[in-house]
Amino acid sequence: MKNNRDIGDKYEEKATAILISNNYKILERNYRVKAGEIDIIAEKNGIIVFVEVKYRKTLKFGSGLEAVDYKKIKRIYNAARVYLTLKNKLYSKIRFDCISFLGEKVTWTKNLAWGDEIGF
Repeated sequence: MKNNRDIGDKYEEKATAILISNNYKILERNYRVKAGEIDIIAEKNGIIVFVEVKYRKTLKFGSGLEAVDYKKIKRIYNAARVYLTLKNKLYSKIRFDCISFLGEKVTWTKNLAWGDEIGF
């Protein structure tokens, strides 16, 4: 039986492949800092995209997108601020996306949240 990390890795690989096939450059995977964690950081056309990847086998506990709540978005946003600061890219165009899987069905939600929506 696979553990949750193995399953997460599998779907992060799938999400990475989707991004690459859509001409995104992968900048980081599993970016972790004290402020939070970002599954994938990608770039296309000068826009840095912070991507949360979620997998659900069924809807029993809600969709993957529903799991990206205020608390999770805030942690992603804080980690993104650290990344942008350390990479000297604070004035870059950015976007927050979620690639969620329900079984093998893929949903790519772009512009998941804006800083002003979460109190920044």
